[in-house]
Amino acid sequence: MNHWLALGIAIIAEVIATTALKSTEGFTRLVPSLMVVAGYGTAFYFMTVSLRVFPVGIMYAIWAGVGIVLVAILGWVFYKQSLDWPAILGIALIISGVIVIHVFSRAVAH
Repeated sequence: MNHWLALGIAIIAEVIATTALKSTEGFTRLVPSLMVVAGYGTAFYFMTVSLRVFPVGIMYAIWAGVGIVLVAILGWVFYKQSLDWPAILGIALIISGVIVIHVFSRAVAH
C-alpha cells in the first residue's frame, strides 16, 4: 500500500473519531461511541503502515498537524465553534510547518 495513502486514511479516520467524541456525550450514546472506537482503531492501524516508510516524528507531525486543522474546521462547521484570529494564525502556522516538512525535509520519502 502507498505510504501516503495509508497516512491519509489514518488522518481521516482520526479526524472522524475525534469529531465524533463530542457526540458521544461521555460514551453514553452508542453510534457515536462506536465511531470513535472504530475511527481510532483504523487510524492507529494505518499509522503503523505509514511507519514502515516514515520516521515516527515526521509521520506524527504530519498526522497531528493536518488532524488539528481538519478538526478545527469540522468543529466550526458541525458544532459552531468559532475561531478567533490567534487561533486562525496558529492553524496557518501549523499548515506552514507541514508544508515545510513535506517540501524541504530529507527525512520524508517523496
